[in-house]
Amino acid sequence: MWSDMVGNLAGLAALALGWRRSLLTWPVQLLSGLILVAAYSAADLGGGVGKQLLVMTAALWGWRQWTVGRQNSGDGQKIAVRFASWRERGALAAGAVVGTLLVGGLFTAYPELSWNPWPDAYIFVGTLVAMVAQARGLVEFWIAWLLVDLVGVPLAFSSDLPFSGLVYVIYLFLVLWGMRDWWQRSAARRAPDPAAERLEGAPA
Repeated sequence: MWSDMVGNLAGLAALALGWRRSLLTWPVQLLSGLILVAAYSAADLGGGVGKQLLVMTAALWGWRQWTVGRQNSGDGQKIAVRFASWRERGALAAGAVVGTLLVGGLFTAYPELSWNPWPDAYIFVGTLVAMVAQARGLVEFWIAWLLVDLVGVPLAFSSDLPFSGLVYVIYLFLVLWGMRDWWQRSAARRAPDPAAERLEGAPA
């Protein structure tokens, strides 16, 4: 119980650091995964262990992406954020749908891997999609998390998991604040510079 609680709190800290565009978001996410692996192993929940190992792999990849990306951001050594292109949005959405169908089918075929196959698959795949978008510095990362929370919050409370439900509620507030911050930063980067426009329009 304690390792589950600490692991989820570390996940909250990782999300808050992601909001601040801090590179520490990834090692903290990795730490959260390690703690949850220990929790699921102690409870003989092999499916939970496997899911966290994939999350940890995504965290390692994201860590590398931000380490390289922030060197060229020009924003105080923090990762530059942007809106995804329509092609990227389509790829994320397709990955979420196909991934959920595949993972949900796997969980259904092997019930020991999950306590609630389809919602669990949706949350798990949504988490991976969010981490991929975060690694690429996309504002849509927050939207993916928001869609995960919309299922995670009611599911946790209806399953008599009040602590997990509370964690998801806190996630929801962090997601809304983080999305607002990243959205404003990305919109500011896309906005035209009036001074530059005046110079371009000036006679030679």
